[in-house]
Amino acid sequence: MATVIELPLETYQSIVEPDWCPGCGDFGVLRALEIAAQKLHLPTKDIFLVSGIGCSSNLPGFFHAYGIHSLHGRAVAVASGAKLANHELHVVITGGDGDGYGIGLGHFVHAMRRNLDLTYVVMNNQIYGLTTGQASPTTTKGHKTKSTPRGNVELPINPVALALVSGATYVARGFSGEPKHLADIIAGGISHHGFALVDVFSPCVTYNKINTYPWFKQRVYKLEDEQGYDSSDVQSALRKAFEWDPKIPIGLLYKSEEATYEDCEPAFKRGPLVNQPLGVDEGLFQDLMEEFY
Repeated sequence: MATVIELPLETYQSIVEPDWCPGCGDFGVLRALEIAAQKLHLPTKDIFLVSGIGCSSNLPGFFHAYGIHSLHGRAVAVASGAKLANHELHVVITGGDGDGYGIGLGHFVHAMRRNLDLTYVVMNNQIYGLTTGQASPTTTKGHKTKSTPRGNVELPINPVALALVSGATYVARGFSGEPKHLADIIAGGISHHGFALVDVFSPCVTYNKINTYPWFKQRVYKLEDEQGYDSSDVQSALRKAFEWDPKIPIGLLYKSEEATYEDCEPAFKRGPLVNQPLGVDEGLFQDLMEEFY
């Protein structure tokens, strides 16, 4: 039996202090991720965080593990490459609704239909925070923002519904005002074998004055408190995905056990690609490397 080492929470805390606005929901997400890693007894060397661009995408720098701050909308693509290179890593993507559900939407959908073993934690504040308050893909209709001064006329994306019909095998929603509950959801997503989406209501206290902490606290309820809810039933999950006002469900909407892309790829039968021989001699390897210098 493997020895389980209890790691203190400080193990996952970076020497770099978060620089988000005071009260930002992303603080709760960072703490929930730390608690989730501790719950799962994950060594920091086995965690790889990937982000795109945005306030929330600074998170890898505030968490003590391997990480990369990649390009706008390309976090899922970069994470997919890392996972395929070393599928023994716990690869967690952290980003915002603008990065993930806007420019990054195509990568998001295709990663889900492949059921790559990735965990995607999206800090959904329903606004573009970094660029100072424009409407994002999840901004509700009628919301007046810097880019929609007369009110947003576009229908918002429903990320959990999109995940359910695109092949994600773990679909959950959390609220940064409930960090312990959120930590359990994230831990479930990391331990799940398959693509896990954790969409998090993470209020922007500076630019979104509608979808605030009090607004969510009046509306959210936990799915686990609803007697008889079956998270293995995709039809039930879809119905819950469209509940919005006056009540919004948080928790695990859907989970199923399916073969992942990695399970089905013959190249991985011999172990992670990073541990496999390249099949080229030293001279050819040096020639290839020189092309990158």
